[in-house]
Formats: sequence, C-alpha cells, structure tokens
Amino acid sequence: MQTTAAIVREKAGKFEMTQVELADLRADEVLVRVVGVGVCHTDLICRDQLYPVSFPAVFGHEGSGVVDQVGSRVTKVQPGDHVVMTYRACGHCPACKRGDPTRCANIFGCNFAGARGDGSPTIHQGGLPVHANFFNQSSFAAYAIAHESNTVKVDKDVPLELLGPLGCGVQTGAGAVINSLKPAAGSSIAVFGCGSVGLSAVMAAALVGCTRIIAVDPNAQRRALARELGATEAFDPTSDNVVEAIQKSGGVDYSLECTAIPSVFRQAVDSLAVPGVCGLVGAAPLGTEVTLDMNSIMFGRTVIGIIEGQSVPDVFIPKLVELYRQGRLPLEKLVTFYRLDEIDQAARDSADGKVVKAILRP
Repeated sequence: MQTTAAIVREKAGKFEMTQVELADLRADEVLVRVVGVGVCHTDLICRDQLYPVSFPAVFGHEGSGVVDQVGSRVTKVQPGDHVVMTYRACGHCPACKRGDPTRCANIFGCNFAGARGDGSPTIHQGGLPVHANFFNQSSFAAYAIAHESNTVKVDKDVPLELLGPLGCGVQTGAGAVINSLKPAAGSSIAVFGCGSVGLSAVMAAALVGCTRIIAVDPNAQRRALARELGATEAFDPTSDNVVEAIQKSGGVDYSLECTAIPSVFRQAVDSLAVPGVCGLVGAAPLGTEVTLDMNSIMFGRTVIGIIEGQSVPDVFIPKLVELYRQGRLPLEKLVTFYRLDEIDQAARDSADGKVVKAILRP
C-alpha cells in the first residue's frame, strides 16, 4: 500500500515528506495507522550518523496508533486495538530466554539493521528499497509495519496520541529507576540531564519514594519543570559546582546519566555516596570513552549500563499507562505536538532544548 513518510536521504539531511510503498504484511506482522510518534534523541543521532545507518531512511520509533491489519499468525492484537510500538528483541538468545530482552545479544540488528531479519525491506520507493523497519516500525509515517512482539496493546480510555514515548524515552527514564536502580523509599538520587528521559526518571523517583531528588540541567525551564515533577533540588552545571554541592551532604545513593557527555558521566559517578550506583542511559557516539578515578570505584561505587529502562514492554508499558491514568505520571507536561509535516521544526526545537518531547501527529 501507499503511505506518506518522512525520508532522510543523507547525513544530517532534512526530512522529506513523500509517498512510499509498504511491503505486503507477513504472518507475524501488524499494520498500524500512526496517531502520534515521539521525536527521540536516537532518531536524530542516527540521522546524523553517530550511529551508522544507511540512506535513504525512515526513522521513528516512539509510535502509537490503531491496528489496521494483522498477519495470519498474529494473536496478540486485532484490528481496532490501540497500541504502542516499542523496541524489538530477538526472543531466542540467552538473555531473551531468561526474560531480559533489553540485554538481547541481537538487539542492535533487531532495531537498527533497516530491514527484516532476512534482509527484506518493509518500505520501497520507486521500486528501490528504503532503509526502514527502524526499531521494527519506522513510524515517522502515516502507517507503519511492526512485528507482533514489539506491539503493546493499551486501553482505549487514554489519549493515544500521547502514549508513543512510552515505547522508548519514558520507559527508558522511568524504567531505569523502577526496574534497574530500584531505589528504596527514603533514598537519594541525582539525575543528570532533564530531557524526556531524565524528567521521566525524576517522576519515577518521586513515585518510588526518594526523598532527595536532584535535577541537573543547564536549561532553567527544564530545572523548573523538574521541580514541578518531584525534584527537591536543581542545579545549573554552568554556574554550580555540582559534585561539590552534592557531596557536601554526603553524596547520593543513586545517579543517572542521561546526556551522553563523558564529563557529565564523570560528575554522575563522582556525586555518589559510598556505596552508590550510577546508571548510564545516555546514548553516546560509538567509540566514546570516559575517564574515571579507579579508586572511586574500588571503594564501593558501581556503574551499570541501562537499555530501554530494563523493561519488558508488555508488562511495563501498561503499568505506565495506569500511572498516567491515575495522574501520577503527567506525560502531558512533557509534550509539545506538531504535525508530521512539521518534523524538521520539531527536530530543531528538540535539539535546541525548546521542547522536552515533540510528538508528531500524521
């Protein structure tokens, strides 16, 4: 079928709104009419080749929408269901078999290869293949093909266009706290970087009962929003000595690095108490290195990498929807809506920090 999609044809290029052809649906696939799709940092770093992908490409991996068609073997959803599309894991490696898909041995290929597992494309233009199937969706489009396994059914009584970021950014930040760091009530945490991931982490820290929640970001509006969402303190790293300020009271039990900047990662580790745990979620260019004081680790600090909030989407995303329904995860405070054909403006505003989470509506 024909659909509209936003294609990028070269490194750091503009998004071109154009008509493309979707491949025929396979037995284990789902066709989704996209209602909303978040603009994520990962979309932009792939466009800019910090992660290597081929062009032309259709990105988008925080899609939500309505199931239009299902393949013959699909049982998880049916036409008319509301769904969030998320990342995909292979389902058969040791990590997947033990129920931890975020540590899937094949996760890069499953989400960044630009084609199905057998190499076949999901999108063509003019008879030529397009690098698509991004996170098994490529949802910067009016319609997207997803796999049954990365399609999560959600209730119909919540605003569907708001839910796409639950598939990546929100589940990454909230899940890093709830699923991975697991701070006890009364503990302390510092979140470095207050975009949608960091602010989701702030909300999650408040939900689990952290009593000291520190937000670190150079953007004054984001620091203010962090306080509104549960932060008890906020520091501007351009004027405050963040590590010194945090260590004056003994450091924090947990920290979360969301910026992908090596010097900020070092601050996040150096802000820890002993013992303390720093979670790394910032997606840096391949090959990025960081320097740490070995003694700071030796005396009991821990650094862990966290992908997609260490979440099992079929379990975690419905929980996030319920928290939103109860008013305890106010997603609407993060969001600015754009039309799909305003994607270049949405990308610029996201990169410039003018908006926290841009959501495109086809």
